[in-house]
Amino acid sequence: MAFVDSDPAAGQQQLAASVKILIAGGFGVGKTTMVAAISEVAPLRTEEMITETSVGVDDLSGVEGKKTTTVALDFGRITIDPGLVLYLFGTPGQDRFWFLWDELARGALGAVVIADTRRLESSFAAIDFFEKRGVSFAIAVNCFEGAPIYTTDEVRDALDLDGHTPVVFCDARDRNGVKNVLMTLLEHLISRATVKALP
Repeated sequence: MAFVDSDPAAGQQQLAASVKILIAGGFGVGKTTMVAAISEVAPLRTEEMITETSVGVDDLSGVEGKKTTTVALDFGRITIDPGLVLYLFGTPGQDRFWFLWDELARGALGAVVIADTRRLESSFAAIDFFEKRGVSFAIAVNCFEGAPIYTTDEVRDALDLDGHTPVVFCDARDRNGVKNVLMTLLEHLISRATVKALP
């Protein structure tokens, strides 16, 4: 027969700090893929098939082969270390679901905006959203096969970013690449918090 130790402090683990991070960007840039690539738990997805109803409503240019779309959110989790857990919330990309972004952004420490160099203009709405709300973010350029290749400075200029916003190139399918994006964002958030704390 097993007995539980009567000392309430015995065996208790220190609770990890949790941080909410948004994964955002335009339609079809790789948000669902990024969350799935890094999550240590089976990601929650709210994907539905794209139907004829989308024709004339959603801009499918550049992603004509896309068969499904996120209609609410993607959710995943990754433990950075025993004291820090990231909760990842992927936003829907189509204009008609943007009303969900305000609720998803509530309590977020920062965000990753995924960019596709074939359709950089699809990143503007997410960048504007976070800039207007004072949410710090990093740009993750998802390197699609056959997409134009640009330098960090060229992407920064095209997206009209300030000199402090990180720009990272990655493959949203690659766990190590996504981990690098998240670590870059966390370093950026720590740096901004340190600057704000200085007298």
